[in-house]
Amino acid sequence: MAEQMNRHRMPELRYEERALRTMTGKLLFAPVGHRASVAYLDRLPGFSGRFDLIHKTNLTELFTMVCGISADWESAQSVWYPDRLDMRLETESFVFEEKKYLLEDDLAVAVQQWTNRGDEPLELCFRSQPVKAHSYVIEEGWLAFETPDLTYGYAVAGVSTWRYMKPGEERLSAVGSGRLVIAPGEGPVTVTGYCQLGNLKQESVTELKDKLVHYLEAHPAPDAGVQASAEWEEYLAKAPSFTCSLPIYEQTWNYRWLIMKHCTSFPGWGNFRQAVMYEGRSHKMSPAPLESKGWEFTKLIPLSTPLHLMDYRWRDPALAHEFIRTFLDSADEDGIPRSMVTNGYMASYANFGIWAIYQLYLVDGDEAFLREILPALKAFVEGHRKVHGDPDDELQIEYVHARTGKEYQPSYWYFGGYPDNPKDKTHYTPLKRVDRSVYHYLNAKGLAAICRVLEDADAPRYEALTERIAADIESKMWDPETKFYYDLHYQTDEKAMVRNIVGFYPWWAGIAPHEGIEALTDPAEFATGSGFPSVSRQSEIYEPDGGWRKLFFKGRNGCVWDGPSWPYTTAIALSALSNESRRQGHRFDADYARFFREYTAEHFRDGDLRRPYLVEHYNPESGEPLSDEPDYNHSYWIDLVVQDIAGFRPQPDGIRIEPLDIGLGWYCLKDLRYRGHVYEIRFARKPRPDMAEGLTILRDGSEIYHGSGPVDLTPDGRVLN
Repeated sequence: MAEQMNRHRMPELRYEERALRTMTGKLLFAPVGHRASVAYLDRLPGFSGRFDLIHKTNLTELFTMVCGISADWESAQSVWYPDRLDMRLETESFVFEEKKYLLEDDLAVAVQQWTNRGDEPLELCFRSQPVKAHSYVIEEGWLAFETPDLTYGYAVAGVSTWRYMKPGEERLSAVGSGRLVIAPGEGPVTVTGYCQLGNLKQESVTELKDKLVHYLEAHPAPDAGVQASAEWEEYLAKAPSFTCSLPIYEQTWNYRWLIMKHCTSFPGWGNFRQAVMYEGRSHKMSPAPLESKGWEFTKLIPLSTPLHLMDYRWRDPALAHEFIRTFLDSADEDGIPRSMVTNGYMASYANFGIWAIYQLYLVDGDEAFLREILPALKAFVEGHRKVHGDPDDELQIEYVHARTGKEYQPSYWYFGGYPDNPKDKTHYTPLKRVDRSVYHYLNAKGLAAICRVLEDADAPRYEALTERIAADIESKMWDPETKFYYDLHYQTDEKAMVRNIVGFYPWWAGIAPHEGIEALTDPAEFATGSGFPSVSRQSEIYEPDGGWRKLFFKGRNGCVWDGPSWPYTTAIALSALSNESRRQGHRFDADYARFFREYTAEHFRDGDLRRPYLVEHYNPESGEPLSDEPDYNHSYWIDLVVQDIAGFRPQPDGIRIEPLDIGLGWYCLKDLRYRGHVYEIRFARKPRPDMAEGLTILRDGSEIYHGSGPVDLTPDGRVLN
């Protein structure tokens, strides 16, 4: 019965003509290898476009099949899927169909079918000539290229070949010579191109060729699609499933898991000893071949790691441990994690990493892992106290406005007046920030809890620190007259009276004992229609289009936190609203439902379920995307479904199951793994053929509760009420 529910019209994740908004005609591609990925594809046979290995390398070509008959390839049709990209072009002279794959072992495969419908021979030429790379022929039918050492201390290499199968043949021929002639009326002829990518600091060209030969011997038919589909299905099989009465949530559930897979990498080189999850694989930097100019997201960015953990803990805690080790490996001499590439380090960013690690522990219960990383966690907290602390209190000072991930938030210019150009540093003031201080509180709280679990002697000290931070946030940052939390002047503690989105963070952290979150629901303030704005509509400097006083000094797609909406902070604000709704007898459930739907709609262009496309930030009134980093990954959404919609909330002493009522007629959260057991939560507003009315909880396939909730469970699944 449950299996039938899980298959309930699960929407297929696909997108016809999925292309970049800011680069006309450049096709997007979902699959990634362990190290290789595709920034975008030209609308041509094979793999032409921009390709990356570990970081942004902008390699221009893996291989193409050059057609001897002129054709308008820009009119080719395409369909994007999680495991491939399909292309088709039909002309008077020929019919072309292709499926492109990138397998986890960094092998690009394009399976093409060509039919010659004209009266002239159709000649095809297999080519592999990346710009700025040295290309050569190993032997007949084998092409290779290698790049010079890149900025990151490695060189990309690729070995390519192709095979073909004509009608009536049972298997592919031996490796071709590089050219194929298809006679008039002949076809379909199956042509399969391959390119094995690698890092020349670890593998030689000969070793890459041998790897490809082994693949070809093991796969005599063009069955890369079977393997690609199996890799995608295996990935999904480790994740829980969610079905419900609204398809938009089912579709987003699948899309969010794809985003996390798309952004996961196993560099195995330099500073990256274990896996990392990137903030994205955007084309945002310069497209110059083999250059690393401009900003890129294909690196460790510590701001986003805890956001990744909040979702990924529900799929694979063991791999989440690798993400955490990479996060901690990036720490500086003060114990503060920094942005990291294979051969270097960059800026640190404020984050709630320890709190997210503790939330993972509540799910997997792995004390040995906590013991392994405990010294690094203590260094993390003490380092932040040293670098960002103030001797007079436990609040955290931010000197560089970008380091909380919220560039140009107006509070920094409050005391100097808002200049026409915020790059004028004479108007700028460092702040004791609400977001950084709340992160500090949560990290100290998480560390104290971890010390208690491990019976570490420092537990009382960090519990006392947690209390002091909370008291300072409450006594200094809370304004009882306006009922809001504000950033402070870093020297005088005067409030910067700017109502920005981080003012809701204390409700998220559970340290706000009073009303005030109602501003989230006020259309004159933060309920603007499409995700929460970064500052209130009432702010003097509010600008929903991403400029500053109509000055777009960072361009049309720049990050300016004076109005636009970010999924990053929308997710945290929704968690805050969820906490307050439960605290006040589910007062805000209906508001949560509305805002969660708005946030979910941002995952699709124009709210169209046929076009999944999450980017970095949006106009909070119209929902228009203001940036173009598709499949962007610095927020959480899965965790909101698990903890708020289904209400499964791990606690130090068990599980609290208390769903919010967002108006769904029914839902089923299945295969949710918790400490070695599998839970399923079902809800139906009225009886269904496959579900009883009310809330039903199963543990390892056996029903342990049926009623109306809420429910408290012990860690071993006993119902307490």
